[in-house]
Amino acid sequence: MSGASLLPAAERPELSQPRAVRRRGLIAACLTHALHDGYTDGLYAFLPVWQVQFGLSYAGLAGLRGLYYATMGGLQIPADRALRGVSPRVALTASSVVASAGLLVMALPFGLASLCIGLVLAGIGSSIQHPRGSMLVADSFGASARRPLGLYNFAGDLGKSALPAAIAVSLPLLSWRPLLGMVAIAGLILAAAVAPLIPHRVAADPSAVAARAGRGKGGFGVLFVIGVLDTATRMGYLLFLPFLVHGRAGGSGAVGLAFALLFVGGAFGKASCAWLGERLGVVGCVIATETATALLIAATLFAPLVPMLILLPLLGVVLNGTSSVLYGSVPELARGDAGQAFAIFYTGVIGSGGVAPILYGMLADHSTRGIGVLASALTAFSIVPLALLLRPFLGGRLPAVAPKRSVTG
Repeated sequence: MSGASLLPAAERPELSQPRAVRRRGLIAACLTHALHDGYTDGLYAFLPVWQVQFGLSYAGLAGLRGLYYATMGGLQIPADRALRGVSPRVALTASSVVASAGLLVMALPFGLASLCIGLVLAGIGSSIQHPRGSMLVADSFGASARRPLGLYNFAGDLGKSALPAAIAVSLPLLSWRPLLGMVAIAGLILAAAVAPLIPHRVAADPSAVAARAGRGKGGFGVLFVIGVLDTATRMGYLLFLPFLVHGRAGGSGAVGLAFALLFVGGAFGKASCAWLGERLGVVGCVIATETATALLIAATLFAPLVPMLILLPLLGVVLNGTSSVLYGSVPELARGDAGQAFAIFYTGVIGSGGVAPILYGMLADHSTRGIGVLASALTAFSIVPLALLLRPFLGGRLPAVAPKRSVTG
């Protein structure tokens, strides 16, 4: 038993925040994460409409998407540094207000210019949310933050599933500008509703959390590389999935079903793998999920349509679930500066999500689609030896006496 676990509850860093306050903060962080991830994937539903409205090519649509993603990914670290002294309540509320304001600007009838300005503004808002929301959960729960961070990650997937589906159903009934305005107003209402749940200050001891496992330099760097490769695997496979279905004589309905099955499994994986990580440990869980990912990707490449559809929920569990364990390990390997570590980590995975499909696509263009799919499977399998490198940096103990300090944000 570690020394910290023998301390009175009020002196244990992971319990220095009242339970009700920690729970409310977690709920607020999860709802905010769901909103922002819903905004992110909800943009996909508008792309066909914008293509017709503004006469854009596919490259032009990719450029529009890139405005949002480049802003959101590129400003993670600057946003964390700029708002380091701002309370969690102000930072997370501002993130939702700014992102929703971006959607309102996009809905204005001022042509392509307002759409581009709104996308950049929305990206600025979402760049704030990821590091500050993660930091709120990590600070509130201290050494026990791994499972709450998994729930926070899982909430993002719920937003990715719910809001884009609602937009897709509503687009045939409403013009895209009023619909986008309604989505933005809903975001502002949610921001106002969750603001009282977010604490102004969080009592935490990041140094104790880091001391739990950070016994040397380089652990976070290995985790960062694993996160980048894990995201590359996921985005690469998503690129090829529609073509795998079409190659087995599946129509658009089968493609939609395939994505739904994969995403449902992914949402379950975000929740279940955080629990699995506590049973197997981070290294054991990552090895198990990445090995299963590689084998299942290869299986879907060769399986007929119906067996492939049956395998997709299982693939979704391991394809998406690893990220919960990785995110939950960031504060343990952050060496005391978890806020900056989260910002760096999110920058890497968001950047990987943008670049990896291009690289896999180029590989497939110069070989075959099957080679591209197998490359994504090999990427997952390459994570296994990297996970073993994490073992020396994980599994340490908290110090018996840990000085507390109150941090803002």
